[in-house]
Amino acid sequence: TPCGPEANADFAAIRQRITKLADASPAFEAVARRREAKAQAAEQNQDLVTARENYFMAAIHWAAAQWPIDENDAQNTLYNQRKRECYTKYAALADHHVEPAWIKLPGGQSLPAWFHLPPGYRGGRIPVVVSVPGMDSFKEIGVAMYGDRWLSRGMAVLALDGPGQYESPVLGISFSMPAWIDTGKAVVDWLTARAEIDPNRIGLSGNSFGSFFGTIAAAHEPRIRAVAVSAVCHEPGFHTIFEEASPTFKMRFMYMSGITDEAEFDEFRKSMTWEGHAERIRVPYLCLAGEFDELSPLEHTERLMKALGGPKRLVVYQDSRHSVGNVPAANLGPFPPILMADWMEATLGGTSFPSERWYVEASGRIVRTAI
Repeated sequence: TPCGPEANADFAAIRQRITKLADASPAFEAVARRREAKAQAAEQNQDLVTARENYFMAAIHWAAAQWPIDENDAQNTLYNQRKRECYTKYAALADHHVEPAWIKLPGGQSLPAWFHLPPGYRGGRIPVVVSVPGMDSFKEIGVAMYGDRWLSRGMAVLALDGPGQYESPVLGISFSMPAWIDTGKAVVDWLTARAEIDPNRIGLSGNSFGSFFGTIAAAHEPRIRAVAVSAVCHEPGFHTIFEEASPTFKMRFMYMSGITDEAEFDEFRKSMTWEGHAERIRVPYLCLAGEFDELSPLEHTERLMKALGGPKRLVVYQDSRHSVGNVPAANLGPFPPILMADWMEATLGGTSFPSERWYVEASGRIVRTAI
């Protein structure tokens, strides 16, 4: 979706080519090289719109090629470099302002991010959304090439790879609970130093494992004024995703944490919990979840919502699994990404709402109950 319709053919071919884990990196690399060559040819011909579109798609494919690699080897480093180079060239040609950002943590390391301003921005202070991807995603895909849901609503975006996420472990920044506690403050300090940003309208959006990371960051940074999460990972200790789902989840998170011994990781993950943190959140919190989330049972999200101290809305989509969508409830009811964007715009604009649980039925009907 962020790449636009032209990329459909790329992903269709990739789906056919990948039949085992070892196929993934070569399949994405081949398409990335083709898109990058196309971008370079278009740039030389001064077809700059075509160039930027292909640089964007190439960056996404280079990033996807990194996914199966769980070490900082030469291949991962190369893919990361090519991703950054292509995205930097896209940024120079984009239809809106895009710039690299480095968010300094207390220890001196800096998290990689991209800062976006809406197309047509002409000055003044505007709201901003901090976009936190999931375990298997990356900051470059956090803002669509065209028609982005946040930018279209007049909000800036800081798309971030937090501690342990994608580019960060390549740079030696591993996941830890203290690192994510520090991240919220570091991000807001960076944003409030920008003349474009209204310091009273800073929101955070987290998807999948970003729903956990973002919750921890917001719990320790009250200047984040609204939190919206989806496709949740809220089980304390994360037994289900690491012990009952695809082994790739555990493999990747061990890499993200800088841990190579499985027994050590099994002990480490017990410290991964929102308990004792989420209770600190007093700002509006929106959560979109699948009724039958196979990676994080809904009961844990229900407990988290009860623990929050501010206004809250839990939206549960009937029959949906972890990736909220592709079920009648999401197609006929509120479309999840747009619900989040509208809620964020309204909330940062000062609109209040009651604390409710929404159950979206397959017919699209919303059943509301108080929480």
